Amino acid sequence: MKILEPHLQHKLDQLQAWYSKRKGSIVAFSGGIDSTLVLFLARKFQGKENTIGVISNSESLKAKDFQLAQTFCEDFDIQLEVIKTEELADLRYNKNPENRCFFCKEHLFHDLQQVKEKHPDFDVLNGTNNDDLGDYRPGLQAAANYQVLSPMVDCQLNKDELRQIAKHFELPNWDKPASPCLSSRIPYNHHITKEKLQQVEAAENLLNELGFSDVRVRHYESYAKVEAQKAELEKLLAIENEVVEKIKTLGFKDVEIDREGLVSGKLNRALQGIHKSK
Repeated sequence: MKILEPHLQHKLDQLQAWYSKRKGSIVAFSGGIDSTLVLFLARKFQGKENTIGVISNSESLKAKDFQLAQTFCEDFDIQLEVIKTEELADLRYNKNPENRCFFCKEHLFHDLQQVKEKHPDFDVLNGTNNDDLGDYRPGLQAAANYQVLSPMVDCQLNKDELRQIAKHFELPNWDKPASPCLSSRIPYNHHITKEKLQQVEAAENLLNELGFSDVRVRHYESYAKVEAQKAELEKLLAIENEVVEKIKTLGFKDVEIDREGLVSGKLNRALQGIHKSK
């Protein structure tokens, strides 16, 4: 294990002090690197008995991400509870308004209170980091409503610092591309359905199998738009016909390759500057 750079060691020391002031943690765990590090550090600094990861196996979470999350907890000897949030049954959510994320997180944090009832002295934590504060993230308000704590924000860690500390501890997903919930692939005010989420997941899995690790497939009802990293656009365009035909078999009438490349939160442009794009 390599020695951390001084400023990162300072941040890690701050995190250790942060956790040490608290008895235990219930971590809203998604399998992404942010919540993975929050959960790992809770286990490291507070102990196994005082650390519980909670993941919702909902339709908006990729099956492979759910499996990776389970494997992580097994490998690092972390308690994991699996719940099933029912956000798709909530009309406020599946109508897909611009604050959809608020209703999703509201369901999650509400359901986490049932876990907290069994461990009233534990705090509920999430993986929000300092970079997230500059994004349009309605879910932050839901976290505030339920008094969910964010150690990475409190200790002022950004995404890159977070990844470097995860690399230091040799966490398997330290460099894993971001994997936002599947609902983020559907434009605002287009209804979210289980079928659409399954189509998006299948299309992105197909692209992963073709060698594209960081992709988005946006769902525009009858057609799909594929975003890949700019460095991989040439490679993608070289097999465009194959990609189009394979994704069409999933139920799309047409498929487009986005020449701009992957831009996280691109659908937020439809908000016309009302909020900062995430």
